[in-house]
Amino acid sequence: MKTLRIAILGCGNMGMAFAKAFLHYNLVARADLLLLGRHQEHCQRLAASHPGLPSAELTPAVGAYDVVLVAVKPQDFGKIAEGLRAVLQPKQVVVSIMAGIPIARLQRELAHQQVLRAMPNTPALLGMGITGFSAAPEVERSRLHQVENLLNATGRSIFLEDESLLDAVTAVSGSGPAYFYYIVQAMMRAGQELGFSESVAGLLVKQTMLGAYHLLNTSDKTPDELIAAVASKGGTTEAALREFQAGDLAQTLAAGIKAAQHRATQLAKE
Repeated sequence: MKTLRIAILGCGNMGMAFAKAFLHYNLVARADLLLLGRHQEHCQRLAASHPGLPSAELTPAVGAYDVVLVAVKPQDFGKIAEGLRAVLQPKQVVVSIMAGIPIARLQRELAHQQVLRAMPNTPALLGMGITGFSAAPEVERSRLHQVENLLNATGRSIFLEDESLLDAVTAVSGSGPAYFYYIVQAMMRAGQELGFSESVAGLLVKQTMLGAYHLLNTSDKTPDELIAAVASKGGTTEAALREFQAGDLAQTLAAGIKAAQHRATQLAKE
């Protein structure tokens, strides 16, 4: 049985999260995982920071790999497109995790048809991510399942036939962890204003967030029902929720998510 070979272009946090997951679940052998640098100095840095993993520049040798994962920042795509286009082979699958850049543009600028586009989020670093993905019509079903298996190594994945929804995935789950961190940070600061030390406020808020997540994830109740179970009439929770509603917190969050989607759409044009 032929072993899978994967090349990763863009070895920042997210690219390396995938690399480590592929190795952890034995989806690829260490010798068959290639870290791609944009130039020799970059390759040297990759070799120093990730000893034991092969690294190389974009050369025709990349054409021998089954999957090329493109994990550079979307603003940098124009800088690497020409070099990648020159080495790709028709049967290779390109998987892009760049926000906002549509499959049609990837196919056009890479002169390549076998393209998938995916949007993970940072909990992938812990194997607890969620990745939405779409594929060009030219991608065979067997290759689609192969990539899905790779994406699931970092958590869970969901296939979307309508690629336009990926900008919404970017806004909801791709950027989503930052929204939770923002709320946690605000609650911790409020705790400190009430007299707790930073460490005690952090413990109270983070454990509350963790417990609330597990209750939400395992309960058969809706969020509204779970809120009602905490918010007794005339009580403390009701007083807090009244302030949130007066400040249109829900609408503010929705507006922020829509702004993220709009920005993801803009990235495709830059």
